Amino acid sequence: MHDTAPNQNPNPHPNPRPIRTGKRPNWPLILGLSALGLLWPLAELTGIPQGPVRAALVLGITGLCWIGVVGLGGFPRPVLTLTLVGVATGLLWQLVALLLGGGAPGWALPFAIGTQAGWGALAGLAAWGLQAIRGGERR
Repeated sequence: MHDTAPNQNPNPHPNPRPIRTGKRPNWPLILGLSALGLLWPLAELTGIPQGPVRAALVLGITGLCWIGVVGLGGFPRPVLTLTLVGVATGLLWQLVALLLGGGAPGWALPFAIGTQAGWGALAGLAAWGLQAIRGGERR
């Protein structure tokens, strides 16, 4: 029925990168990507003026890195991975704020970390979509 020769690959993607397998979260990846969250306090310390331009720049760089690394790297479970990156980023932000004499009040901590987890989950959905578009083979 098919018009392909025996040695011809019918796959439209000649060399799809396989998606990495793994049941456990990749903690070095999670901690490394959450370190990008330090761009926000670093921007504050370097004197970059507050406002929508700084927010868009820092959040854009962070989000593109998260999505690009996980999506193009073929890491498994991108939504879970980047949700955990968001949680770790929220915890890291709070730790830095406490060290610098600030931080959210105790009652607001779950909301602050939950917000970061939500951004991570959205980035994870984008990374998952990127993996699907690239046509990686699932094992």
